Amino acid sequence: MARSSALRTPPALVPSAPAGLVPDAFGTGVAHERRRGRGTLSNASGRYEPIARIAFDDGWQSLEELPPFQTTVSIDSTRKIITRNDSPDISFDRSINPYRGCEHGCVYCYARPTHAFLGLSPGLDFESKLFVKPDAPQLLERELSAPGYQPRTIAIGTNTDPYQPIERKYQVMRGILEVLERAGHPVGIVTKSAMILRDLDILARMAERNLAKVAISVTTLDAKLARVMEPRAATPGRRLEALRQLSRAGVPTTVMVAPVIPAINDMEIEKILDAASLAGVRGAGYVLLRLPLEVRNLFHEWLQANFPDRAAHVFKLIRDTRGGKDYDSTFGKRMKGEGPYAWMIGRRFETACEKLGLNENRASLTTEYFASPKPRAKQLSLFA
Repeated sequence: MARSSALRTPPALVPSAPAGLVPDAFGTGVAHERRRGRGTLSNASGRYEPIARIAFDDGWQSLEELPPFQTTVSIDSTRKIITRNDSPDISFDRSINPYRGCEHGCVYCYARPTHAFLGLSPGLDFESKLFVKPDAPQLLERELSAPGYQPRTIAIGTNTDPYQPIERKYQVMRGILEVLERAGHPVGIVTKSAMILRDLDILARMAERNLAKVAISVTTLDAKLARVMEPRAATPGRRLEALRQLSRAGVPTTVMVAPVIPAINDMEIEKILDAASLAGVRGAGYVLLRLPLEVRNLFHEWLQANFPDRAAHVFKLIRDTRGGKDYDSTFGKRMKGEGPYAWMIGRRFETACEKLGLNENRASLTTEYFASPKPRAKQLSLFA
């Protein structure tokens, strides 16, 4: 049977086995048949684990006989749903994440390292071992009802996608929107799923009161490249159609060209913005590829397997935008990078936006309609 090695994988970049081949004891790759339809190639242990488990064939059973990775969903019994932050890089101070992990399988996702906190791998575990917060609507109503709560726009989808495939079954996001609509609370949503159109009725009503805006990430217009980068996300065409329908319904929309990956999709910046503008989008943003912690090795492995002819060139350009490093998490630099190449990307983006009339009027949501939700049951006063 397949055994595991207790040797920790060094932090340096580890070359992967070619796609479709069974790795040996020194590799971290997973056979193609076991990870079909997934984004990453491996499932190395998280950084907090005392040992690193690496599957190999000891002669008793072929690795090809191991079962494929199946999506499993567990309950996350969190007691609070609103997460606070004080980052100077982002425009919101609170967010909600209905799910942990994301089935879309985007290899570059900067949220992958969070799975290490759960004792799981940021690799294939992140996109197959998911956690749902079914009590999110009730928790949100309670937190919005807390004495002294001051409303400000809540961001949803900034970590993992709230409209990933399992949302069809659990409908946590719709429940959250119903609470926000009743409370008159502003919300900004980021997704790369056309499933958001399911909730167009609520979003349109909220937009009439200036309570909702939506950003959809479009990384490429090439359907084949999108399938390699984001295997279980909506196709580029469906995302553009979602932007078109949202805009037509009066919901303020933004297209996010994110992430911009040098020598992979950076040549499409202008085309993406042009297509989004034709769909009625009036806002745009971009984020340069980020490679924190385990994401670096996962991306390097994916790059070698899918673009071996330019892998070295891509990483050279990445380092040119990160002060010679693979990643720089410094506030003010992590989103846009630095150096001549990063500057060129920024100028191209700004020039295209100016030409198309994007970002001339940014949507600003209001808190004037907020009313604290009534608790489901009030304790009787002793002095009533």
